[in-house]
Amino acid sequence: MRLTILGGGGFRVPLVHAALLADRGEGRITELVLHDVDAGRLAAIERVLRQQADGVPDAPKLSATTDLAAALSDVDFVFSAIRVGGMRGRQLDEQVALAEGVLGQETVGAGGVAYGLRTVPVAVELARRIAELAPRAWVINFTNPAGMVTEAMAAHLGGRVIGICDSPVGLCRRVARTLGVDRAWFDYAGINHLGWLRGVHVDGEDVLPRLLADTGALESFEEGKLFGADWLRTLGAIPNEYLHYYYFTREAVAAGGDGSTSRGSFLLEQQRDFYADPALSAWERTRLEREETYMAETREGERDSCDLDGGGYEKVALALMRAIARDERTTLILNVRNGSTLPGLPDDAIVEVPCLVDTNGARPVGTAPLPGHALGLVSALKAVERATIEAATTGSREAALRAFALHPLVDSVTVARRLLDGYAAAHPQLANLR
Repeated sequence: MRLTILGGGGFRVPLVHAALLADRGEGRITELVLHDVDAGRLAAIERVLRQQADGVPDAPKLSATTDLAAALSDVDFVFSAIRVGGMRGRQLDEQVALAEGVLGQETVGAGGVAYGLRTVPVAVELARRIAELAPRAWVINFTNPAGMVTEAMAAHLGGRVIGICDSPVGLCRRVARTLGVDRAWFDYAGINHLGWLRGVHVDGEDVLPRLLADTGALESFEEGKLFGADWLRTLGAIPNEYLHYYYFTREAVAAGGDGSTSRGSFLLEQQRDFYADPALSAWERTRLEREETYMAETREGERDSCDLDGGGYEKVALALMRAIARDERTTLILNVRNGSTLPGLPDDAIVEVPCLVDTNGARPVGTAPLPGHALGLVSALKAVERATIEAATTGSREAALRAFALHPLVDSVTVARRLLDGYAAAHPQLANLR
């Protein structure tokens, strides 16, 4: 089995490689190809991966290339984890937004729209090349904004592109650990970075109400500390951590400051040091620091040691590939086309819900409709995503303005116009907007 990682020079690639090294099952990945447009970053990560594989018997054969056609030759799976504009682009996304007094987080708010505007055209071109050069390949998308990018790629790849995220699996893992359950059905629904855990079913019983009633247990893990027991009981559900930006917007903007100490600024400096002198030990130190400071502006105190293992997206990717390649039926929370799963959203909209996965791919499981407050927010964000895709694929400045102005975290059309002007000046990739 051959796997190609697009964005193979990315910092988190060793997490995927570690999961592959630990997989000893039949039908595992035996060849790993790294592709990146930045030869220097590619060489750095290749060096780390070779050190990581040292002494591991039957490690997947490793190669690296800047030639996309070569990377997609005879491939079974493609893992997309590109970052258009690099970490400097993320820093600019945050700074432009915060200068206008609105949120600039890379997948949420104005920053997410800006990131989507420059990423979608590249992702669409990749989808076209994959359809042409590797039509039998399954594409696993981790490129952010994951739901939006998956939806844009699905227009060319259909159900053969599946989006993944580590936020839902992290939430479910923490809730299961707190409840002391090993196996459960997690009723989770929404879109990427905008979902709610509405039930935890064990042997036919929903045990989530038991957790919601126990303040001590509820506030012992990350989401409980983040939102507070009273608000979670008011909702009757546990939101994805990114909903903090919607429920506590003023606090999140205030914590962002002027952008000079933003998450993007921190990661830009951190990764600059790592890539200047790459080694496995340096990568491990940098990764741990990265995980310890994840969403630090929203949290008091240190993260739980159980949440410092890298998030888990690499485990989701491995489980997804196993299920498809080996026809091992499993259930995973994934980003797939809606169909009739969530009433009120278009059939072809990408949603984030539990899916049954086997050799035929991922199929969403029927679930209860979203409550009104959740459907309203999801519908608004889906409209923003679609306007962003329209602008990115057609060059429509009007659609781009609509995406910024309609976002729930942008509170003025006047501000939306200034944001669009600011991002167009900051990012050469937006020069096509007319």
